[in-house]
Amino acid sequence: MTIKPLIILPDPVLRQVSKPIERVDADLKRLADDMLETMYDAPGIGLAAIQVGVPRRILVIDVSREGEEKQPQVFINPKIVKSSNERSVYEEGCLSIPDYYAEVERPATVSVEYLDRDGKAQTVEADGLLATCLQHEIDHLNGVLFIDYISRLKREMVIKKFTKAAKSAKAL
Repeated sequence: MTIKPLIILPDPVLRQVSKPIERVDADLKRLADDMLETMYDAPGIGLAAIQVGVPRRILVIDVSREGEEKQPQVFINPKIVKSSNERSVYEEGCLSIPDYYAEVERPATVSVEYLDRDGKAQTVEADGLLATCLQHEIDHLNGVLFIDYISRLKREMVIKKFTKAAKSAKAL
């Protein structure tokens, strides 16, 4: 397994819409394993392929608590088919926007259809942290970032900060 470099804001790759996956094969399973390794190394609880520069509709999640056994999940071509009117607010962060957190309101529960690691069709009814994480990562597949849910002023400040940091890094 390989730890892949993360794409960081303001890289325009993060705004790409990811392409559906045609078939589950050994290369895709290797990508999923690399993504899990990258996510655990970061450390994070979710990672979309676009965050490692691969514009394909696959994401990985593990919302197990520290000290619990790892519970990695792979979602291929995930699609939210139902979401509740009830809302919940979580403080979200993102591996592509390091060290920035903001409260985001999203549907409290979602129903997601996807293919698992073996290419079998699945449906998951998610609530709590898993529901938030799925929505956050599926947004990535659509070129949407969690900062798109905060005020325009705060979003522009975050983008400006990361653009400045990226320019400073290039100058070195």
